[in-house]
Amino acid sequence: MIVKPAPIDEEYLFDGRAIVSETDLKGIITFANRKFCEISGYSIEELIGEPHHLIRHPDMPRAAFTQMWQTIQAGTLWHGLVKNLRKDGRYYWVDTEVTPTYDENGNVKGYMAARKPASRKNIEETSAQYQKMLEQEQQGKPSAIL
Repeated sequence: MIVKPAPIDEEYLFDGRAIVSETDLKGIITFANRKFCEISGYSIEELIGEPHHLIRHPDMPRAAFTQMWQTIQAGTLWHGLVKNLRKDGRYYWVDTEVTPTYDENGNVKGYMAARKPASRKNIEETSAQYQKMLEQEQQGKPSAIL
């Protein structure tokens, strides 16, 4: 079990190929491409078998992931911005699409996420919205889903 690092207020900027990962039905990582390892700072050996929320930044509101899980468990593609936490404590923003994956009988067997760098404009808009959602969650109020 990997211990999550303490977040530091320093952004990790990246570009290039898509970050791809796959999980089982419970969100346990079963595949991570090299770009995911590079950007997250974790080795493939550290990632496989760990829950995907290992990289969840504490600035992310729970409601965003509640909506994501409801969407993908219903068999639909989810799209949104996510602030992730690297192994070294820095953060990075990704424009994310998560979709169910299927076995040969058409049953959902897991989920695949493809991510690319998020635009500055989208980060500014989304981070303000996420901050409001977090404040509502901390006050015990349900936050509005995106």
